[in-house]
Amino acid sequence: MSAIRHDWSVDEVEALLEQPFNDLMFRAQSVHRVHFDPNQIQVSALLSVKTGACPEDCGYCGQSAHHTTDIAPERLLQVGDVVAAARAAQADGATRFCMGAAWRHPTDRNLDRVIAMVEAVHALGMETCVTLGMLTGAQAERLKAAGLDFYNHNLDTSPEFYGQVITTRTYQDRLETLAHVQRVGLKVCSGGILGLGESRRDRASLLCQLATLPRHPESVPINLLVQIEGTPLHGTADLDPFEFVRTLAVARILMPASHLRLSAGRQRLSDEAQALCYLAGANSIFFGERLLTTANAATERDRRLFDRLGLRFATVDVGERAVPGPCTHSAVA
Repeated sequence: MSAIRHDWSVDEVEALLEQPFNDLMFRAQSVHRVHFDPNQIQVSALLSVKTGACPEDCGYCGQSAHHTTDIAPERLLQVGDVVAAARAAQADGATRFCMGAAWRHPTDRNLDRVIAMVEAVHALGMETCVTLGMLTGAQAERLKAAGLDFYNHNLDTSPEFYGQVITTRTYQDRLETLAHVQRVGLKVCSGGILGLGESRRDRASLLCQLATLPRHPESVPINLLVQIEGTPLHGTADLDPFEFVRTLAVARILMPASHLRLSAGRQRLSDEAQALCYLAGANSIFFGERLLTTANAATERDRRLFDRLGLRFATVDVGERAVPGPCTHSAVA
């Protein structure tokens, strides 16, 4: 039941999505328990280190220079500001600090500055992750040498639906960046966005792409579209929450040893829907009330929900240093 495969077909994945809900949840939770503590959640924090004026035209993104939104462009942050944000996130229980820059791809000069951020955050005893757009093989090697743990580069949606969301970068561009990252031994954080107007078949195709990579992404963020006024996808019909949960459950079955992260859009889910997501095998979240430029679930709401569900924050080993996060709301108070 929990064997790790890399040969899934879209038809197989779609058949899983169409299973009766209770059967699908039982299978996903059974697989989850083989590989993870079912009551432990890995917690990450996310900071935009360079905001806005992105040359890509991603239809969901308020940072695109192609769209008219109220997000003002900002220059690359200073290392000290990033470290201060990382310390605050660590104090709240985050064990991984993710840094995002709105670039098509980083210049070598900008990469120097990001590497300084990575080294400084790593020195705090946190795992590090960056998302900088497309990378060359040489840039991936430099990030690996600097001690970066994860590189995030989402596939967003299926190859078939992709052209209706993004036109300035191809699906193959994204796959090539993932190949560079995996080739140098960095861990991969790659997932997608649900609720873009895609079909269930598209969701199956996205999951199939991720599950047939040479190595499954160690981290799979599943986002729910956050609709931003001024972007082409503003006004898209909301996705049924049960369809969101189904997709998580199938992701757990396909990628048994990957962390599945509830990412953007989580604040729109009820506590009950979030509980179903954890039952389906989600075992990672972004903590904090801001994700790059969009709102996230309130920190105290998360703590209360974790207490109600008996969930614990995970710890992380960076080198030989074990860094704990607070386990429950009462433990922090």
